[in-house]
Amino acid sequence: MPLPSSRDWIFSVKTFVASMLALYLALKFELPRPYWAMASVYIASNPFVGATTSKALYRALGTMLGAAGAVALVPPLVQTPILFSAAIAVWMGVMLYLAISDRTAKSYVFLLAGYTLPLIALPTVNNPATVFDVALARFEEITLGVVCASLVNASILPSKLAPVLGERTLAWFSDAAFYASEALGGRSAGKKLGDTRQRMAATINALEMLLSQLSHDGTRPDIVRKARALHGRMSVLLPIIGALADPLRVFRASGLPAEAAVTRVVDDALAWIEATRRHPGEHDSATIAAGAARLQDAFATLDPDADTLRTWEGAIVSSVLWRLRLLVELWQDCITLQHAISGDRRETWEPAFRHWRLGGTEPFFDRGIMLFSTLSAIGAVFVACLLWISTGWQDGAGGVSLAAVACCFFAALDDPAPSVFKFFTSTAASVVLAGLYIFVVLPQVHDFPMLVILFAVPFILVGTLIPQPHFALATMLVAVNTATFISIQTAYDSNFEIFLNSNLSGLVGLLFAYLWTRVTRPFGSELAARRIIESSWQDLIDAASPHEIEAQRNMASRMFDRLMQLLPRLGTSDAHDHPSIDSLRDLRIGLNTLDLQFERAKVRPGLRAAIDLVLREVRLHFERCVARGRRLAPSSALLAAIDAALDDSVNVPPDAVQRDSMHALVSMRLAAFPNTPPPFHSTGSIPS
Repeated sequence: MPLPSSRDWIFSVKTFVASMLALYLALKFELPRPYWAMASVYIASNPFVGATTSKALYRALGTMLGAAGAVALVPPLVQTPILFSAAIAVWMGVMLYLAISDRTAKSYVFLLAGYTLPLIALPTVNNPATVFDVALARFEEITLGVVCASLVNASILPSKLAPVLGERTLAWFSDAAFYASEALGGRSAGKKLGDTRQRMAATINALEMLLSQLSHDGTRPDIVRKARALHGRMSVLLPIIGALADPLRVFRASGLPAEAAVTRVVDDALAWIEATRRHPGEHDSATIAAGAARLQDAFATLDPDADTLRTWEGAIVSSVLWRLRLLVELWQDCITLQHAISGDRRETWEPAFRHWRLGGTEPFFDRGIMLFSTLSAIGAVFVACLLWISTGWQDGAGGVSLAAVACCFFAALDDPAPSVFKFFTSTAASVVLAGLYIFVVLPQVHDFPMLVILFAVPFILVGTLIPQPHFALATMLVAVNTATFISIQTAYDSNFEIFLNSNLSGLVGLLFAYLWTRVTRPFGSELAARRIIESSWQDLIDAASPHEIEAQRNMASRMFDRLMQLLPRLGTSDAHDHPSIDSLRDLRIGLNTLDLQFERAKVRPGLRAAIDLVLREVRLHFERCVARGRRLAPSSALLAAIDAALDDSVNVPPDAVQRDSMHALVSMRLAAFPNTPPPFHSTGSIPS
């Protein structure tokens, strides 16, 4: 376990100061539950200003929405317990579905609204006339806490998100350079390469939330725009490298005469990638662009002429050079943007990579899994309410409330049960710590300064672990639950029986939530990965069908996003038929299918008919995969259709459009049939 850094200590002290300020003001204003203001500070606080500010804003909005729902539901339904329980569960389910349908910071509004309603509504069932007062007080306490968290975080040694974005992407670029070097060197499989792919995908996924918080950080609008452009291009780099590795592997194995010259420009490109990554201070946007231009000139000298394009050597060399151009343009954009963000440079950026597929905005969501997760949470809350009602446990509302919180918090995980159990153990530790304070420490406290002193050591120590990902959940829950269970009021009042009964209810509720999720959601990441793979086949079927260009852009966006979600879910090994490698090949087939759809309208009629046959065979192949529920070997009919279209694309002097079609067909052939002999010899054209 690494020792807390100075940044961790600063965060912890700032958070403690904000929590004590919130508690003092709540006591000063005589709010009914001042401890909620203190707890809210720990929930909203983050080491970075933007994350804290956005979470504070959305927590206040979510609390207001949940409070309004409680005020609306309790009076008319409290006399019908079954209907009341169902209404609470459905409300929570609807809000939860909306929350997991949004991967930005705004999702917190719906998450809070989902579990705030039971936190307010359930304790007021015996006295429904108080629901408005409870809702108003909770909103005031939560708002006070998040305002204190935001003000302290922004005014005392504020830490901005933009430099952290630069640091995280710097590590990603190191992985990307290694991956490019390995893949373009002919090593497409292996555990180390698989681990690198997983880290790259996980970083891209994590940046999505961070980007949604940048605008709350005071970051300049041009930096926000550059960060979004960088994120979009980062997700494209993996497939681009894979698409270049395929023809390079075949080219090197064929022993063709141009191998030495092509290998030299590939090595030059890799050296440029490594140099721009490793020495950012020596490479401003102008020197990066100049280096890219020199590489593009070198590629141009190797372009095969029209006669050579009729040979396998010409087709492969042209495909390699085309993909190299895309890789250099994409890296130029990515590294220029990364340097601009890290160095906070005020410079105009013009993209070098301008592929037609850019511009799609549609992410991938597995709506089936999302609906199932939501229904599981609804069932948990409804059954917990029924058990509470049937037992007549007076303090059972606390257990139902915590069960709802746990189900909401972890619904988006593939396997939520371990995290729910961690919630349970953290809460148990908080009960013990709170008990020590209530019955041993607090009787000796007579003023607020003494209370601050006695709180300082444990809360500051726990706070240093919150920024560390491995301990973040457990330590945040310990801090929040301890603050809540101590239940600081303006006057000291303790009753061991009441303390034990109310907190035992919460532990029982969390244990029920754990058992419920263990039973209803035992599938883990394997089911999610399998469904993602199968949904990718359905997208490939759609990609091979006619669509408007905007729909095609969104398909490409969805394909990239799906791959980034899939890779972290797959284990790594040294196998060459690993699902991650197969999925990358599926993606390349899909992207080349979209390229053919884009190009078909511009080519001559004969080639258009040949492309249509390829699209038909792609569609039929993946329809068979969907029908069988497993990946099948592509058919010989698809291979024959690709070869026939390749023949048609080079049997007359090709223009730029036909070259693009040829590149897509070559890449599709290599992705679908990686070990199939070439369709023609190095000195002859494709046979009809």
